Amino acid sequence: MRYSHQFIFSGLKFAIIPFLIYGASLTATAQVFQPVFNPSLTISPVETEIKLDGIISTSEWGKVLPVSNFVERYPGENLKPAVATAVYVTYDRHNLYVAFNCYDDPSSVRATMCQRDQFNGDDAVSVFIDTYGNAAWAYELMVNPYGIQKDFLWSNITGDDSGFDIIWESAATITDSGYQVEIAIPFASLRFPNKEIQTWKVDFWRNHPRESFKQYSWAAYNQDDQCWVCQWGTLQGIKNAKPGRGFEILPSLIWSQVGELKSYQFPDSGLREGRGKAEISLGGKYSINSNITLEATGNPDFSQIESDAAQIDVNSTINLAYPERRPFFQEGSDIFRTLFNSFYTRTVNDPDYAVKVTGRMGNYSLGALTAYDINTPYVIPMDEYDIMVNTGKSLVNMVRGTKSIGNDNMIGFIITDRRFDGGGYGTIASVDTDIRLTQTYSIIGQYIYSFTEEPFDTTFDTGAPDSLFDQGKYTVALDGESFSGDAIITQFRRRARNWNLTIDYNHVAPSYRTETGYDPWNDYRNFSIYSSYDFYPSDGIFERISPQIYADGRWNFNGHQKWALYNTSLNGNLRYAQTYFGLEYHASMENWWDVKFNDLWNLEYFMGSQFNSQIGFEMNINFGRGVARWIPEEGDELFYQFILEVKPIDRLLLEPTITFFRSNSVETGEELLKQSIARTRIRLQVNRALSLRLVMQYNDRSFYGDHYKSWDIDPLITYKINPFSVFYIGSTHDISKIFDQQDQRNEWKQSSRQFFMKLQYLFRA
Repeated sequence: MRYSHQFIFSGLKFAIIPFLIYGASLTATAQVFQPVFNPSLTISPVETEIKLDGIISTSEWGKVLPVSNFVERYPGENLKPAVATAVYVTYDRHNLYVAFNCYDDPSSVRATMCQRDQFNGDDAVSVFIDTYGNAAWAYELMVNPYGIQKDFLWSNITGDDSGFDIIWESAATITDSGYQVEIAIPFASLRFPNKEIQTWKVDFWRNHPRESFKQYSWAAYNQDDQCWVCQWGTLQGIKNAKPGRGFEILPSLIWSQVGELKSYQFPDSGLREGRGKAEISLGGKYSINSNITLEATGNPDFSQIESDAAQIDVNSTINLAYPERRPFFQEGSDIFRTLFNSFYTRTVNDPDYAVKVTGRMGNYSLGALTAYDINTPYVIPMDEYDIMVNTGKSLVNMVRGTKSIGNDNMIGFIITDRRFDGGGYGTIASVDTDIRLTQTYSIIGQYIYSFTEEPFDTTFDTGAPDSLFDQGKYTVALDGESFSGDAIITQFRRRARNWNLTIDYNHVAPSYRTETGYDPWNDYRNFSIYSSYDFYPSDGIFERISPQIYADGRWNFNGHQKWALYNTSLNGNLRYAQTYFGLEYHASMENWWDVKFNDLWNLEYFMGSQFNSQIGFEMNINFGRGVARWIPEEGDELFYQFILEVKPIDRLLLEPTITFFRSNSVETGEELLKQSIARTRIRLQVNRALSLRLVMQYNDRSFYGDHYKSWDIDPLITYKINPFSVFYIGSTHDISKIFDQQDQRNEWKQSSRQFFMKLQYLFRA
């Protein structure tokens, strides 16, 4: 069969043209995709009312032009994302509105119906806002595909504060093409300059967790520039917005009834039932102007709805630190933070009243607090241990100020003072700074000087009443002595995508003491160096490989070495099930109670995976030779921890955790220390407001011959309208295995029990 040249050409033309079009489209796409650094967006006010229902309707958003030039910022660097994202931004008199249209296969979207702030590993979108544009602090607002919120306050001193909360609205819907999110951020919830036209630094992010965890952003990033906030985009066009001001009243009604064991020596005596007790707590906030906020509380309910998770403390010589969860300390929490944690808010333990002022004026931030504490924890730090005692009532005062200089530079001060009823005080004065030398290198530091006059308490027993410190100048006893001392921390940092470095020197004098911070040790000079290099292979099973080295040495002020630690490790991520892993080897020397141990070592392996939206786990196993510090004696140590997250349905989450530590004598093989903690938290979210929670915790602790076992069972029902308007009803049950001196039996007995109810509602005017 013969074909004419024309027919052949026509056939080739129809065969080739689709490929030419496809190639041209790929070329056009490649040309169109271009990472944009420091992008800019000018917005206009909305012309119609926006009702948040999680659906981006044309009638509401049709005249708002979207931005869609997202890039993959992690693990890739400014690559084209695997899925498309469009963001719409507008505003009215009261709110800033942001909507996300996240394109994806809806069957692969991961989402959890849970309480506010409690989702992890979900698909999510984020709005970041630096209203003053000085990279000193910023709001971070995150929403998952069910509209569940999570918010943080970021500061350039300590990073994210997960305890921070503001009032804002969100709604989301999973659609045929992915999911959509609508967000309304009231100007009344934000702090920003009182100007006619606002210019803010902003960025929009999207979390995309699949086999790998990927993160996309509107702004492209130079990851060798350590100031990530400096690289956000610019939002312009908001006119005549009024920042938050006016009154907020937060009354609470608290009821509780407590039963406690009458006698630990005679557990059959049963519980001593207390009478039910109802109290009213009142808090209030007044925004004096757009920059300054006054907050006060009387008879505050500073109890925690969920008790702190138990920590392995059987071989610890110091009191452990726990996170702050009390709402009163959230406003301006970034202002109060310093490198040395000089104001550890949990030292304001049980206040009768508290008053706080926070303000931001241009490049300046200021915070001040006064509180009258009824039960004051007094901490006496030493070079190997600390002692804590309740010294009764005290008055706490604190003032903190910072000034931002340029982009990501800061200088600040903090002064805290605690005056004890009956005499004695503890005062510190401090300056701190964060200086950015280049995009990659910076120096941070803090210098503190303390002034102490001990309370006079002849009933206080340290357990070692003749103990001396600072070369025998002072006694440990609370005998009214006066002394002073200093503390310093300095760090030289390199922060970049690949090579990271930290060189740290810090010291705390023997006579330094703070009663408002967390400094459980003194009398030391410490030097450490850390370096890592991150490789990002373009293909293969490894997504990131990071060899690391770390060395740390500590000496007291007499020049005696307390410890030396050398660490090498290899960490990384796989392109499978969001798996991360690490293998570390530690070699060390430690000196406790003038006994030197030279041949200590430890081998550690850890890993974690998120197989899908239903199941994930973390594990940590390490073993080696360490020191049972209170004896002291060398021990063969074993530690492991397993954490499991199981979500059978999207609103039910099971979180079992097992933690174990054991030390056996190297010489005799006998058990020196052992502790095991089993904790399970079960959460059922009925809807966005109503949730049920059950915590069960078992603690088995063997400590130098003493043996203690306990069960904690804590059920709770929560109805939460917003972070501040909430209703709780629940109970706590503590069951201990108690030694009976009469019949020499170990029996399980309920040692305490509490029923409680709390109703709290926020009124805004």
